[in-house]
Amino acid sequence: MNKEIDKLSPSEVWKNFHSLTQIARPSKSEDDIQKFMVEFGKSLNLETIHDEVGNVIIRKPATPGMENRKGIVLQGHLDMVPQKNSDKVHDFEKDPIEAYIDGEWVTANGTTLGADNGMGVASAMAVLASKTLKHGPIEALFTCDEETGMTGAEGLKPGLLKGDILLNLDSEDEGELYVGCAGGTNANAAWKYQEEPVPQDVVAYKLALTGLKGGHSGLEIILQRANSNKLMNRFLYHAVEKHDLRLASIDGGSLRNAIPRESFAVVTIPSAREKTFLECFNKHVAIFKSEYASVEPEMKFVCEKTPLPSFVIDSATVDKLLKAVYACPNGVIRMSDDMPGLVETSTNLASVKMADGELRVQCLLRSSVDSAQEDLGIMIKSVFELAGAAVELSGKYPGWKPNMNSAILNTMQNVYQKLYGKIPEIKAIHAGLECGILGGAYPNWDMISFGPTIRYPHSPDEKVNIASVEKFWKFLTSTLENAPLK
Repeated sequence: MNKEIDKLSPSEVWKNFHSLTQIARPSKSEDDIQKFMVEFGKSLNLETIHDEVGNVIIRKPATPGMENRKGIVLQGHLDMVPQKNSDKVHDFEKDPIEAYIDGEWVTANGTTLGADNGMGVASAMAVLASKTLKHGPIEALFTCDEETGMTGAEGLKPGLLKGDILLNLDSEDEGELYVGCAGGTNANAAWKYQEEPVPQDVVAYKLALTGLKGGHSGLEIILQRANSNKLMNRFLYHAVEKHDLRLASIDGGSLRNAIPRESFAVVTIPSAREKTFLECFNKHVAIFKSEYASVEPEMKFVCEKTPLPSFVIDSATVDKLLKAVYACPNGVIRMSDDMPGLVETSTNLASVKMADGELRVQCLLRSSVDSAQEDLGIMIKSVFELAGAAVELSGKYPGWKPNMNSAILNTMQNVYQKLYGKIPEIKAIHAGLECGILGGAYPNWDMISFGPTIRYPHSPDEKVNIASVEKFWKFLTSTLENAPLK
């Protein structure tokens, strides 16, 4: 399947992308991809730096006659989000991505594709390798661990890069230029629980809520998709209250920046209440499917008997968990007053899990307004502290404030109009681009983010539009050729 991708245009980009799909590169497990990029830079006889946090920097001199142009930093991140369907056998630590062409798109077989941000990385590689493109001084910055903490951007040392302009290649709508983004904060809550003996005269059931669309918790939060943790919690709350349900295990969601698609639980029910429990379950299945009929047509909620667990969680802690998750806000909190259609503030109740004797909940808060982000953090912290949890707000990263007087913005608008007969849309994005952090270390940078059209990132439905890649490539290379003078 992958070999057909090499034949797509522009071949120099798609061949690089194909190479990236063959290298395991989930966040936090990036040794192989970092080594690959270092070897790539050295194979071109270009200055290559592998810094102490894991970023790779490759420098390419200006082509003859272009030395008077401002230096441009092409930036993308090496890691990808490891998401797969529950029935897909795939080890993200070692298995290649099974990418294939599906009509006008390239997608993957049951997993995330890695177009986020593989397309940006592949394009920067093509610029570095080209012997025909015209451009000023180029630095390619390949950051690590963007998806789980932006630690590569956070750890980048000031003064290491020499460029004046940053082109972030990590946006997902061709024909749009992004000039601002949201900041974010993690909210983590935990309760220690007690293991108690399984009650007498009970039956055990495994609950599985699957088939939700999920997606990027910034880009797709506005679509009002179902949150598997919220729905599972909603049912458990009613079943505990009415049918003496006891919780033995829970595992919902995975990554903090992905809308949770699946949630699983093992519960026990008194044998005498089994019939009414199943009636309650079927009632909630019907309610959920009715409420989300148009948004989540593939939703599945099943309940199957399973062997008795070795223990159940103490009821007092479960009561705190269920009430706190019920009360915790989720989804869009406020829309932007300045940019119609843009989410200003949101939160994603990303995971509900048990590990090491604790029940743990993780949320990712986003906002383009720092004070609103702080307010939402206090709100969520208060909910969980009232329920007796230990709460930590961490990993805060800044947003990126738009600069409408940007020289590179003006250049790119003119270039796009000449290429395609229209001015690209100027937007901000409700997601955490690295520009905000990088701009803190390099405040002189003039920054723009753009890219080809990618749909459903952070989910197994991720796909990249083939035609948009060629348009993006022409736009990128024409921008380099018309870079502002020093």
